[in-house]
Amino acid sequence: MLTVIAFVVALGLLIAVHEYGHYRVAVACGVRVLRFSVGFGKTLVRWQPKNQKDGQTTEFVIGAFPLGGYVKMLDEREGPVAPEDRHLAFNTQPLRSRAAIVAAGPVANLALAVLLYACVNWIGVPQPRAILASPVVDSIAERAGLRGAEEVIRAGFADEDLQPVVSFETVRWLVTRGALEGRDIRLEVQASPGRALREVVLPLQGLPVREADAQLFRKIGVVAPWTRPVLGEVLPGGAAQRDGLRSGDLVLAVGSTTVVDGQQLREIIRASVADAKPLTQVWRLQRDGRDMTLDVTPQVREENGQKVARIGAYVGAPPEMLTVQLGPLDGLWQGATRTWEMAALTLRMMGKMLIGEASLKNLSGPLTIADYAGKSASLGLTSYLVFLALISVSLGVLNLLPLPVLDGGHLMYYLWEGVTGKGVSNAWMERLQRGGVAVLLLMMSIALFNDVSRLFG
Repeated sequence: MLTVIAFVVALGLLIAVHEYGHYRVAVACGVRVLRFSVGFGKTLVRWQPKNQKDGQTTEFVIGAFPLGGYVKMLDEREGPVAPEDRHLAFNTQPLRSRAAIVAAGPVANLALAVLLYACVNWIGVPQPRAILASPVVDSIAERAGLRGAEEVIRAGFADEDLQPVVSFETVRWLVTRGALEGRDIRLEVQASPGRALREVVLPLQGLPVREADAQLFRKIGVVAPWTRPVLGEVLPGGAAQRDGLRSGDLVLAVGSTTVVDGQQLREIIRASVADAKPLTQVWRLQRDGRDMTLDVTPQVREENGQKVARIGAYVGAPPEMLTVQLGPLDGLWQGATRTWEMAALTLRMMGKMLIGEASLKNLSGPLTIADYAGKSASLGLTSYLVFLALISVSLGVLNLLPLPVLDGGHLMYYLWEGVTGKGVSNAWMERLQRGGVAVLLLMMSIALFNDVSRLFG
């Protein structure tokens, strides 16, 4: 039920904001708006405010299915318009007004994203300290010289000035952008308080990136923040319970390898497989202040076509946390910065998918969005606000694409009109509309297929 409610609220809010952008600018430009609708199908609520701006007779409607919305304006192309009202019709407005009205919807979504990110910054959110876990063996981070337990003090792209790092999430976002944009990353790290700072370069330029998934971060090696190698909940029937491991055990060594953090321990467990069979190893651990040893034989499972070992227990203590909270101006500026970065990244990924450099599996549809809506809502207000901001950016960018059925397509027509001095002919308009619908249906089909594969595959 939470998933359904979170999904409906998200769609309703984002669509309402998008259509309100069109509506507000249309009214400001002197265009008569006949209907403002959020949702389709059976009308649930209908009202008409008494005190409207001169020339406006807008009817507001909420439909039963919140999968879209529209703003219906007076337009000679859609029906007869009385001569005395012709100046209120959309099609009679100057080019700049029509372009502004069309662009206002996507811009409203991007503005909402700025506000949502800013709200998260103002509220404050607990985030892990920027202390790095042990890198994955033979990853880019390990080859660059990272060993784990280093705290990142400053970071940035290789060709830009380094900026102070607030939390591990700052590092993760920078690494994500670096991988997807093909840019090297510089990290200024400190092995422990009082030690000298050193600089590490992660060469991500030229890294083949098809999907922004867990495997990508394993290749890079920056997977998680540092945690103590302590066992958490031990699952019934798992290898950990069978071999005598308990919650709270501090793992000191596995075989001849000294364990320094939870990430390293997870990697050791994962790799405890030979010829598809589990490897039994001697674990040295500390329990209630006493050192002891146990023979542990993990269970082998197949994940992403690979045989990996699991012990059936949560591995690693919670990371050290801090609350990241910004002031009014800093929070708003960071909200605008994150929105710009997300929009640019979204466009870049769409371009890569178009030329085949990124997988079409990156496209998501309503099922995945609904699933993420429920999960983010269950994690709390700030997680849900971040989810809303992300979807709002995606909706704004998607609608600016130059597809004839989208706002970006109409802006493309107006660009042609501005350059040539004449509008697109009806014949060409019809052809372009059919092509745009075909492309949009193809994208929706791929996204729905990806949804079904993720959720039920």
